[in-house]
Amino acid sequence: MNSISGFLGSRPDYRQAVYTLVRLGLPVLVTQLGSIVVSMADTMMVGDYGTPELASAAFVNNLFMVPIVMQMGFAGGLTPLVGALYGRGKFVEAGQLLRTGIRLNMILALLILLVMGSVYFFLDKMGQPSELLPLIRPYYLIVLGSVVIGGLFFPCMQMAMGVTDTTTPMIIIVVCNVQNVIGNYLLIFGHAGCPELGLAGAGLSTLLARITCAAAMFGVILVHKRYRPYRPGLRQGAAPGQWRQLTGTSVPVMIQEASLWSMGAIVCGWYGKEQLAAYQVVLVIGQLGFMTYMSFATATSIRVANLTGVDDRAGIRITALAGLHLNLALATAASLTFLLTGRTLLGFFSEDSSVVSVALGLIIPLVLYQFADAVQMTYVNALRGTSRVKPLIAISVVSYIVIGIPVMLLLASVLQMYSVGVYYSFSAALLVAAWLYRRSFRKVLRQPLAATSE
Repeated sequence: MNSISGFLGSRPDYRQAVYTLVRLGLPVLVTQLGSIVVSMADTMMVGDYGTPELASAAFVNNLFMVPIVMQMGFAGGLTPLVGALYGRGKFVEAGQLLRTGIRLNMILALLILLVMGSVYFFLDKMGQPSELLPLIRPYYLIVLGSVVIGGLFFPCMQMAMGVTDTTTPMIIIVVCNVQNVIGNYLLIFGHAGCPELGLAGAGLSTLLARITCAAAMFGVILVHKRYRPYRPGLRQGAAPGQWRQLTGTSVPVMIQEASLWSMGAIVCGWYGKEQLAAYQVVLVIGQLGFMTYMSFATATSIRVANLTGVDDRAGIRITALAGLHLNLALATAASLTFLLTGRTLLGFFSEDSSVVSVALGLIIPLVLYQFADAVQMTYVNALRGTSRVKPLIAISVVSYIVIGIPVMLLLASVLQMYSVGVYYSFSAALLVAAWLYRRSFRKVLRQPLAATSE
């Protein structure tokens, strides 16, 4: 009985940690759920338009998953640094850090634009069905255009989260998600006098919504009274050492597991449009788990950053434990949802019986990796909150590239399990990542903490 009460956390500080994470995480959860709804609506509408369009969208979206997650991860380096400054009341320095962050993120966006622009000329060399290339190429260019927008939006969003304002990004993203859904309805099918653009219409709608998001988020920071203490720093140049400090924190965070998921789309495309379309459908359904874990993992990162600023190690440990328990509860709920409603959900995305048949075989491997995903999300974000992010590069490379990709190729190609093998490889990679991130977090807490990265 004592062990059960200890696990659930009967101490007031544990209950306070749960309350704080819920308060910070719920707006993020609403934001993420809104993003899931939009992603599902995109997939449903494109899937309703045709299986070739759905497969083409799957290939391009997953190809861009790596650079977009890199942008988000790089901007995520702001959160622990801003959070630590916020915890110590250094608002001008936080504003200076945002200015530096925007500049660095715009440089990264331009580099990604150059690299992905070059990739465009090699799309026909990636083993995808030739009949999809006329759909892939224009959609690719539209998605490419949204890269620069992220260079402004992501650092502004991370700044807001670092100062515990998770509500403003929630409102902006939810409104823009509604705009995106309406734009899809008008531009994919050509309703209300708009041109029928099919997959290109979905891309244009998303591009316009992202422009609105970036403009609104930056506008709030420029005019809202909550951000008045930070604006003097935003107008000034970078404080000494901020470029090096932010780069040292952001670059390791930028290395993410998305490379494995993007590789999964390429591998599934080798075996036909049905395998690729099924992969995309289940990937979107799986976001129900990932995005909800991300919500409370983000809250954990914010709270750990605040506590790191005042060197409260006991509070950091309790916060990480509370975040882990919340995410394990969400993993249980997500797994039950996939098992009980998987067949029904798949029917919403595609009427192609061959796509649905392939996708049904992916539900069990999807469920298997939920708990490992919840654990690794919690501890990687707790590490980010401490600003001790150097271990992230090595752990990501080992888990997702050294282990994940070979296991994927073994299962999918050598053992001919195709998309099912791809999904089982995710479990192997996430289990290793979860163990290594937890081990690294426990090691960091045995060392002296500081508000800046090493």
